[in-house]
Amino acid sequence: MLLLLQLLIAIFAIYSALRFEEETRLLVPLACLVAMLVISRIDRQRAEKAQARKVFLKAEMDRMREKEAGQSKDQDFFLIDSLLWPKSEILLIDAVHTIFRDLGFKVTTGADFGTIDRILRIPRSGSTFGLEILMTERGVEGNHGKLQRALQFERGKKEGERTLIIGSTYIHHPLSERERMSDVTPEAMDFLTRHRLIFLSAHQLYQLWQRAKEGALDIFEVFQRIHSHPGGIFTVKGL
Repeated sequence: MLLLLQLLIAIFAIYSALRFEEETRLLVPLACLVAMLVISRIDRQRAEKAQARKVFLKAEMDRMREKEAGQSKDQDFFLIDSLLWPKSEILLIDAVHTIFRDLGFKVTTGADFGTIDRILRIPRSGSTFGLEILMTERGVEGNHGKLQRALQFERGKKEGERTLIIGSTYIHHPLSERERMSDVTPEAMDFLTRHRLIFLSAHQLYQLWQRAKEGALDIFEVFQRIHSHPGGIFTVKGL
């Protein structure tokens, strides 16, 4: 698409050099040249991000195959892609559902609750989460509709229930860049802390999932800690 746009600009530049008056004969092609350079840079950046994504996914799949003696399936590739670079919110919600089920949690749809995406229960405990799952090209802003949906569940929750927001942020950026970015804006952070809502990034969930599969941590104990969190962003250092 960008290549076609560059071609059209080049044709217009040639046409303007032949047809326009002398004053604009040089300016228009020059402007076209600048536009082509900008488009070329955007195209190169997109290609670099796509390549970084492919390299990461291939490395993760290779690591999984080594650990699981070749039992890893193509669906794992699709699952990671849908969690960290989701094409739609539906795919992201399905990915989160599958990961929690793989970890041994009890996961059900939030149909009976209206404003929530999934209900998550920690086995052998009375701890329950209402999950609100979202995706955004940047950090979560304070006016994001999913925050209001989460607040509705929070206000109507029962004893033993907490509200957990899982967000896949900066979905067009490589993971190496996301680590230097804030998952939520200051306004969203204020909203989370004031209403005791808990936020967990999709990247952090992915890391917890991998460490739990390796036996490096007790995933149920981690989520009991999340359940006791006062509100705001929950992170586990050193993953």
